[in-house]
Amino acid sequence: MSPNFLSATWNAVAGPVGDHLWQSTLFAVVAALLTLFFRKNHARARYWLWLTASIKFLIPFSFLIAIGRHLAWWNAPAATNSALYAVVEEIGQPFSQPVSVSAPALAVSASRLMHMLPEMLAGIWLCGCLLVLAVWCLRWHRISATVWDSLPLRSGREVEALRRMESVTGIGRRIEMLLSRGTLEPGIFGMANPVLLWPEGISEHLENTHLEAILAHELWHVRRRDNLAAAIHMIVEAVFWFHPLVWWLGTRLVDERERACDEEVVESGGERRVYAESILKVCEFCLGSPLACVSGVTGADLKKRMVHIMSEHTIRQLDLSRKLLLTTAALVATAAPIVFGLVNATPTQAQSQGESAEATPPAIKAVSIKPSAESSPSPAYAGSNAHITRMMFSPNGFTATNVPLQAIIQEAYGVQANQIAGGPDWLNSERYDVQISLDNSEMNKSASGPEEMNKSSWGPERIGSQKVLQTALADKTKLSLHTDTKNLPTYALVVAENGPKLQPAQAPAGSAQGYGNGKLLSMRRMQMQTGEGQVVGLAAENVSVADLALQLSRQLGTTVTDQTGLKGNYDFNLHWSGPSASPETGAEASDNASAPDSSRISILTAVQEQLGLKLELQNKPMPVLVIDHIEKPAED
Repeated sequence: MSPNFLSATWNAVAGPVGDHLWQSTLFAVVAALLTLFFRKNHARARYWLWLTASIKFLIPFSFLIAIGRHLAWWNAPAATNSALYAVVEEIGQPFSQPVSVSAPALAVSASRLMHMLPEMLAGIWLCGCLLVLAVWCLRWHRISATVWDSLPLRSGREVEALRRMESVTGIGRRIEMLLSRGTLEPGIFGMANPVLLWPEGISEHLENTHLEAILAHELWHVRRRDNLAAAIHMIVEAVFWFHPLVWWLGTRLVDERERACDEEVVESGGERRVYAESILKVCEFCLGSPLACVSGVTGADLKKRMVHIMSEHTIRQLDLSRKLLLTTAALVATAAPIVFGLVNATPTQAQSQGESAEATPPAIKAVSIKPSAESSPSPAYAGSNAHITRMMFSPNGFTATNVPLQAIIQEAYGVQANQIAGGPDWLNSERYDVQISLDNSEMNKSASGPEEMNKSSWGPERIGSQKVLQTALADKTKLSLHTDTKNLPTYALVVAENGPKLQPAQAPAGSAQGYGNGKLLSMRRMQMQTGEGQVVGLAAENVSVADLALQLSRQLGTTVTDQTGLKGNYDFNLHWSGPSASPETGAEASDNASAPDSSRISILTAVQEQLGLKLELQNKPMPVLVIDHIEKPAED
């Protein structure tokens, strides 16, 4: 397992795990406050509060939110807004080769440390988890050996007392009693088919009333299924061993379960003094259970238990108001995340990324989608899934030349090539010219020239570009689709072993250049180079690594996420002459290009050798647009 893979995994899980931990911690704090409110009520109410707080560690709120979103997807309309990809018109001018400059030593060291951190944390967590499990396995093996050496007890005053107590406690089945040669206290072993371990010789020190009191206590453990609950919390302790709260919860669970059984024994007719003496006699001659999932009689703080047993104070039953409080708390904890998922359902990737920078789009004046007059594919598509060249957004509208409609759909919904499923073959094989004119006269009043036009910002905040494309597609092609989620091959952009080779930006941030006829570069300049019918390079000035990841996504036809941790803007000239990599295999794919030779390099190799970065292949759940219906656009 490579450090880069662990780094990608860390970035993928660190945020959700952190959210889950603080949410579960807050949930446990709320449960603790409720137990204070119910401190004068039955211990079983507090026990179930602590158990719920423990189980919450195994059920993230994100899971409940996902259920709500899944329920909402059945009837949710397709999203119409998303963050717009910055696209520029194809420019064939050459760029000079950059001078490779190594990153500062501090940045390289920090980057290497970040790569080592996930591996170190994963190793520490795994070691702790295995250690906890190993200790429990050893203890379980010791108890199992005692069970195997025990003999079934078929008759005697112990068995007769057990049958009487089964009737008193309402146990609907017979519990088998095993006579143990060890010194382990009387306890219930097992969950599905529990048996009662009874230490040999303990009966000689107990009168019949003492014997019945101890047996009643153990049978209440069976009826309450305390062993199963304890086993669930042991899983929580193994997974979240590093969280002190889960161990504190374990202590509270044992305290309240023993107190709950004490209350049941006393309320079913047991004499307080005799019952207290029974527990003390067991403590005198036997050892306590080493595992919480083997319920005994001596658990919890004995001094507090004795005081509680001998106290004559009346325990309050749960009145209607307290029952309503518990019911309301349970409904809020369960239903609130599901309702949140329903309200914030995400039928497409656009809404899943949030509705930030949403703007009211201008009115569409005219839309033209017609077969392209060019007979050959655009250079941007020869042996590549890229679709950013030959497209341009401007304050006047949108223009695309000689592009397949699937590329327009990708731009409209902010997805990559492998995030579109279904649809006819002609979506990729046939090419179209698209012209969308906008009624944005009010916007243009403030633009008196190229310099002012640059300040008008043709991004999604001003013209709602994706909304425009979605509306045009729905009108001209009758496009309808829905969203699904699939595991897709993606790439993680990470720092290579020898560190980055990016050159810090020379131009000040926010600089822009204007080109005639409305041909604008984005505020952070990025251009495509083409040569001899195929994309061969990518040059940029004053761009972030996140922008680079976005452009690589378009070239590879799948999502590329920035996991380098590098900040700031850079100038670079990335050039390659070989085929792109197949996202399904991570290997070089020839596509329509000629056979590679020694002078041809792939984009994966170019990124690593020229930029000091690396593209790591990984699979992750991604939203997928499934095309239900689309028609060829009619002639205008």
